[in-house]
Amino acid sequence: MPKYFSKLLGLITVFLFFPAQLLAEDASKLVMVVDTRKLTGIEAWWGGLYNEGHLEFAIITAITVPVIGVILGTLGDLVMSHLGIDLKNRALAEH
Repeated sequence: MPKYFSKLLGLITVFLFFPAQLLAEDASKLVMVVDTRKLTGIEAWWGGLYNEGHLEFAIITAITVPVIGVILGTLGDLVMSHLGIDLKNRALAEH
């Protein structure tokens, strides 16, 4: 059973990670762009950044995601502390 499962998992992985090479007739003709015609503001900027250069998009995304995570985590801790939930004490309330 594990032998068949590993082969199935390998096949699923190939189909998930290489769809352009497996399913397209000529993968070099594929163009990945964002349709920015109806976008405005930061969404238009973000889509334009993706269309112009994937490296800059990846770097800004890699920096932005953790920063937003820290901000949202801090805000969540602040809200929970105002609600009376003590996150600094690891002792269980049940005895």
